[in-house]
Formats: sequence, C-alpha cells, structure tokens
Amino acid sequence: MPFREINSKMIEATVMPGQRLFSQRGAMLAYKGEVSFTPNIQGGQGGIASMIGRRVAGEATPLMTVEGSGTVLFGHGGHHIQVIGLTGDTLYVEADRLLAFDGTLQQGTMFMGSQGGVMGMVRGQVTGQGLFTTTLQGHGAVAVMAHGGVIEVPITPHRPVHVDPQAYVAHHGDVRNKLSTALGWRDMVGRGSGEAFQLELSGNGAVYVQASEEKL
Repeated sequence: MPFREINSKMIEATVMPGQRLFSQRGAMLAYKGEVSFTPNIQGGQGGIASMIGRRVAGEATPLMTVEGSGTVLFGHGGHHIQVIGLTGDTLYVEADRLLAFDGTLQQGTMFMGSQGGVMGMVRGQVTGQGLFTTTLQGHGAVAVMAHGGVIEVPITPHRPVHVDPQAYVAHHGDVRNKLSTALGWRDMVGRGSGEAFQLELSGNGAVYVQASEEKL
C-alpha cells in the first residue's frame, strides 16, 4: 500500500519508478525527490470513454498523474482522510471525495440507475450526489475524504445497513443499494434535506459513513 497516514487529515504517498498515482488537483501539500505532476484528462486507467457520462453531466473532478521517485504529502480542505485497501473488488465512491489512488486500479463511471433501477436515480437527486458515481476496481489503495472522520460498517447477507444518504461516503463488495422511506421520529425532527429517506445496502461488503451530513 503506497499510502501512510500521517494524521487524520494528511497522508504520505510513496512514488516509485515505473508506477503512478492519481490525485485530485490541488491536493499536493509537499514532496521530496524527483516527482512530476501532470494534468490528467482521461480520468485514470479507465480512459476517456469511462468519463464521458460524468463530463456530460458536469460531474468530472480534475485529476493529476503523479510519477517519479520520492514521497508526496496529500491533504485537501482540512477534510478527514480514510485509506481503503482493495483486493480485487470494486469501490463505489463520489469523484469529489477521491483524494488519491493507485494507478493500477481500473476507474470507471456507473450510472446510478443501474443499482436500484429508478430508485437509484432518485437517490442521486435527493442526496445531491449526481446520477453518476465513480468505480475503482482491482488491487491497490484509495484515499477518500470526509467530514468529521469515517467509520467502516460491515454489510452481511442477513443484516442490511441503513444509512442517512447525506452521511454516505463509499461502499465496496457485492452490495446492492436502494432508497427507502424512513419511518419514525427522524421524519419530524430532521433538517429537511432528504432525511425522510434512507439508503439501504444489502449483500456482502462494507459501507463507509462520515460523522457529518455535510457535502464536501
């Protein structure tokens, strides 16, 4: 794993010859060694085709290609950072939450409606997350950003997890999601920003939840 957590809001990445990382533009804080940073318009390993839908929807997040030999400190906006390791599975995460990730990971764009049908589209509108989400697949590490820290909640076949859509950060594994109506006291005391809905995740994997209902 090329990322080392310095503190809750900063990570150090090791860059080696012949390998590459991708980071959000503006996320580099400092570096040592012979490291180059190049604007990337193709959206990572997935190529430009994987980003067409997101660019049409105006949801693209500019990336930098990081190459060379040395170490780089990353952080952005004082947000908390969570490093997630992938071992061949797929991470579903909003593009604006990506701080940095291994260049070995295959990046793609998934239409929200393909998970949960029409309700997946409704979720995108209610949460303000858009109709597309970014996928990262393979073996490697991903650093994501969140407000107030992140907790990993396991999802098992017999125990689905219900998440406030505004607190959702990412999920991975063989997981299905759907939007359901929340019943109970939250309907009457919530902030009126979509809390009458819950994001229900079922299957086998994990969901990452932030300690806040704020968007980045």
